[in-house]
Amino acid sequence: MKRSKPHDPPVASHRPSFGTTHWSLILAARDRGTPQADHALAELCAAYWYPLYAFIRRRGHDPDRAADLTQGFFVRFLEKDYLGSVDPSKGRFRAFLLAACKHFLANAHDREVALKRGGGRRPVSIDRRDAEGRYLCEPAHDLTPERLFERRWALALLDRALDQVGREFHRGGKGVLYDRLKVVLTGAAEAAPYARIGAELGMTEDAVKKAAQRLRRRYREALRGLVAETVAEPGQVDDEIRTLFAILAS
Repeated sequence: MKRSKPHDPPVASHRPSFGTTHWSLILAARDRGTPQADHALAELCAAYWYPLYAFIRRRGHDPDRAADLTQGFFVRFLEKDYLGSVDPSKGRFRAFLLAACKHFLANAHDREVALKRGGGRRPVSIDRRDAEGRYLCEPAHDLTPERLFERRWALALLDRALDQVGREFHRGGKGVLYDRLKVVLTGAAEAAPYARIGAELGMTEDAVKKAAQRLRRRYREALRGLVAETVAEPGQVDDEIRTLFAILAS
């Protein structure tokens, strides 16, 4: 099943907060042993295990092997404290993570004993059936492992932004409105006319239109915030967003 492409890429935001958020999630995860670090690390693993799984599968490993290697990579990632050597000035976190995974796969010893060294712990939960189901929906032949990783990375960021905005709307008591309007963000189907949505929810057409505009704006802000967490400098956010949408469009 092919995922519909999102609408236009987010435009620049002038909120000053992005000057201090770059690499914030990664740096928080690096401060080991604190509740904040544990939460940040869990968020990183949950968000980005599938791009690595897809990369490893496209490298030719079977589903079970790919799942084991993905788990093993995260065990190694924690055991060797890879985040401790992260230097935000070096650039984008996705490039760092992919390079670390390639290094891990190149080491045959790591491949064989990574999970044993980790004492059987699973730093990231992988539903193998779900992982393989998602992988089987990927383009079959036209993407290299690296390009597939980048595509899934981009989609993971979009999904995280969508989830973040959805949770905000639901907390604000506007969950039903969000559920009716989120299609304007995903492009998964044709959006219902605003007049029809308004009639269903007891709102005017103009009120629904303005709500959709606010939703788009908040989605752009959320995505920019997430991208800012993975690049070295605030000035790289727009370039990274353009790159990710170019990857999705290719």
